[in-house]
Amino acid sequence: MKTLQLNDGNTIPALGFGTYKAKEKEGVDAVVHALDTGYRLIDTAAIYGNEDAVGKGIRQSGVAREDLFVTSKVWRGVLGYASTKQALDDSLRRLQLDYLDLYLIHWPANARNFDDWASVNAQTWRALEESQSEGKIRSIGISNFWIEHLEPLLDSCDVVPAVNQIEFHPGYWQPEVYAYCKEKDILVEAWAPLAKGEALNHETIRALADKYDKTEAQICLRWAIDRGTVPIPKSTTPERISENMDIFDFELTSEDIQTINQIPKMGFSGELPNEW
Repeated sequence: MKTLQLNDGNTIPALGFGTYKAKEKEGVDAVVHALDTGYRLIDTAAIYGNEDAVGKGIRQSGVAREDLFVTSKVWRGVLGYASTKQALDDSLRRLQLDYLDLYLIHWPANARNFDDWASVNAQTWRALEESQSEGKIRSIGISNFWIEHLEPLLDSCDVVPAVNQIEFHPGYWQPEVYAYCKEKDILVEAWAPLAKGEALNHETIRALADKYDKTEAQICLRWAIDRGTVPIPKSTTPERISENMDIFDFELTSEDIQTINQIPKMGFSGELPNEW
């Protein structure tokens, strides 16, 4: 597995395995198969309700802990200093791990829910910084932060976020946020990189799949890789888990990347950081 370097000096695998909605035995089996296939980045979150299954899958896989990159996230319902510290401990307990490789603020506090939303984000971030210094987290980051949430956080933080995990796929890739993160040396991770399957039926993606003799999913994931992001596809189907890994033997041309960039809006989840 290829890796990328984060702004804190740590490395992250170039492709992740998402576990959203993969619970109980299905989740365990999916993680075991993903790790057996060669994935090393496993992405979960407290709100997914599957950290116990992910942890069990990790243990059953037999892959050494030091060879893994495990991510979890603090949910927006428990933002704040003390509650975030507790949420991290709860995630570690469910995963049965001593540390996380990456811990993210899942969604930023916003003005609909907090009069002092910027302060709430700063307090939550302070909990992550302290937990990093304590060795409970290797790298710390954010998810679904727009520039308006990032700027006040960067003004107050001691540690610049290593990652911003955002919705990023053909038809919706948030160019302003993407460019801002690039400027600040914050790696973009791509959730829903297949647009929840909608991108697989787009004529442009289908034509490029024929051109490169790859599947539509592989074209979408390769586009995300070639854009310098880390895509995190999710699947519980063994064949698709394996298929999504088979993207490191080709590259898209700059012209084809630009063509995908220009695909009109599609596949948007409807999730916005200021609307929850």
